[in-house]
Amino acid sequence: MSIASNLNTIKSTLPEHVTLVAVSKTKPVSDLMQAYEAGQRIFGENKIQEMTEKWEQMPKDIQWHMIGHVQSNKVKFMAPYVTLIHGVDSLKLLQEINKQALKNNRIIDCLLQIYIAEEESKFGLDENELNELLTSAEFKELKNIRILGLMGMATFTKDQNQIKKEFTHLKNIFDSIKDPKTENCSLSTISMGMSGDYQLAIECGSTMVRIGSSIFGGR
Repeated sequence: MSIASNLNTIKSTLPEHVTLVAVSKTKPVSDLMQAYEAGQRIFGENKIQEMTEKWEQMPKDIQWHMIGHVQSNKVKFMAPYVTLIHGVDSLKLLQEINKQALKNNRIIDCLLQIYIAEEESKFGLDENELNELLTSAEFKELKNIRILGLMGMATFTKDQNQIKKEFTHLKNIFDSIKDPKTENCSLSTISMGMSGDYQLAIECGSTMVRIGSSIFGGR
């Protein structure tokens, strides 16, 4: 199967309200261009340097999503162009994104990463930390970021019941957030679900799925 046909097959299974992020990390520009020519405009990368090199080479109507763990000292490299940063897990990182967005005269959209898995290796905020962040005076001062919603990664397991429990947990947290009614917060997005579990994620309330290997093949 070609990248274009893989992409079209997946798109045909997605409800209209669900956004597809094509996860293109480690893939060459030629592969991304096949997806681009098939109509895909949103790509997800997990390394800022690789994403920046691709951004420089590829058409400028692409939306670039940073889906990996973000180091504060690297934010400046993607601040001129990044569309959405998925994995924001601290006020300190938000403040750095805000600072670099201001330097570029931009407002950068972000998702707050919530820790839902039963694995030590995953990053994210818990429910209390999330509420503390959104209601803090420091958060209200950030004028160059906008929180669009939440992101979570389920445990790497074949146990569908456990994955469903974790996705449902993220949806429940999203539903329980008290809207801080600040200009820098507009909660509409739940980013959860990847190649192996995206249909389950959509059933549980996901509005954005991150799919790589089902489009581009294994790594």
